[in-house]
Amino acid sequence: MSGSGSTGSGAVAAVDLGATSGRVIVGHVGPDTLEATTVGRFPNDPVVTVDGLHWNLLGLYGGALTGLREAFRQAPDIASIGVDSWAVDYGLLRAGRLLGSPFHYRDTRTERGVAAVHERMPHAGLYRRNGLQFLPFNTLYQLAAEPAELLDFADTALLVPDLIGYWLTGHARAESTNASTTGLLRGGGSGWDDELIAALGLPRGILPELIAPGERLGALLPEVAASLGAASSVGVTAVGSHDTASAVVAVPMRAESAAYISCGTWGLVGVEVESPVLTAEALDANFTNEGGVDGRVRLLHNVMGLWVLSEAVRGWEREGHRIDLPTLLDSAAEVDAASVPVFDVDDPRFMPPGDMPARIDAWCAEHGVAAPRSRAEYTRSIVESLAQAFADTARLAGRIGGVDVQTIHIVGGGSLNRLLCQRTADRAGLEVLAGPVEATALGNLLVQARAAGLVSGSLESLRDLVARTHAPTRYTPRP
Repeated sequence: MSGSGSTGSGAVAAVDLGATSGRVIVGHVGPDTLEATTVGRFPNDPVVTVDGLHWNLLGLYGGALTGLREAFRQAPDIASIGVDSWAVDYGLLRAGRLLGSPFHYRDTRTERGVAAVHERMPHAGLYRRNGLQFLPFNTLYQLAAEPAELLDFADTALLVPDLIGYWLTGHARAESTNASTTGLLRGGGSGWDDELIAALGLPRGILPELIAPGERLGALLPEVAASLGAASSVGVTAVGSHDTASAVVAVPMRAESAAYISCGTWGLVGVEVESPVLTAEALDANFTNEGGVDGRVRLLHNVMGLWVLSEAVRGWEREGHRIDLPTLLDSAAEVDAASVPVFDVDDPRFMPPGDMPARIDAWCAEHGVAAPRSRAEYTRSIVESLAQAFADTARLAGRIGGVDVQTIHIVGGGSLNRLLCQRTADRAGLEVLAGPVEATALGNLLVQARAAGLVSGSLESLRDLVARTHAPTRYTPRP
């Protein structure tokens, strides 16, 4: 818990679904208060079936309900609930019934969707319309990979947080920041691009009405409210339901002079701008323009993030080694940085689950450099490679977006990785401010609190509250 006490504050609850786990957080928010307490945590374990890799979304929903029951037990005065998650993945429904478990974005079916879409419209043409970087799992590619008869049978497609919101309230809407990751919105997020959808042969009728962060989705269904012990007046408020959109709300930055890195499974590296940047340089650098809260634009690039390290650790553990991550990072800090390779973390070979050390070895062999030899060396190599990618991408984001980057903010789980933060500062030659680690949850809570009248003002006012209640850790670049 962080903050300055709950005097003059009110309570809201956040459901935050991440790629490896989900949480329910109770927030107390007021003009001088920003507290967040996790009251429920549950795993997010994807499931492999005969047709591919899926999310166990019903399990996640059950975990969210269990957490929300505890939230209302601890804070009966909760005014609203907000839901955020990762982007791009969706469930198809007909007459309110889910038509199978949603696919995981790392499932290989997206390859045929890419081919189908680019046959109709190459990426450069898409970029002029939607401003999105090429990622093979963007929603439009996933939809193109679906059997045509399934799309014809479905009457609604809901991204993951919208689907959770539908189950809670019975209202099907598409929150705009997450919808901006589908590739099917007009540049700037001003609405569904009907011409593009028709050109790609996708059914327009399955896409619901848009809703903006801060708008009320609806009251809890009576049976849901009763099961949670919540008052009948409690509802769901749309937040920046794409977790990065919520995280950027809580970056305590001056947007005109800072880059941000929302670092977890992915490292989302970018700057905040007022309107989409659709230049040739942005296209060539594979930068994306995604919707933010209050109409801001998140100009950013996806870097592979801590996925590479976490997957390497999982592999070592499967081999029978007991890995304590802080101890491993301490050992890595003792390794001479000049003795390990800096590899391209964005190489597509690092995307799927699997043996990361073997893939690093293969990359090194192809590039004529010596591979790491120990777990500490592999870890140092991963950290150095991430830090270089973060530094390069932050500088490039500033140049493309016209932002004079003087500071880099790292939020999310990566802000706890002291070695990564310091090496990013060193390689960028810029000060790094790390924290808050709970930026996504805090951004979710803040948008709800503002909608409920617990706080007021612009994004800058919300970020000032974060800065006053959650002091960042400062990393100064070393020679």
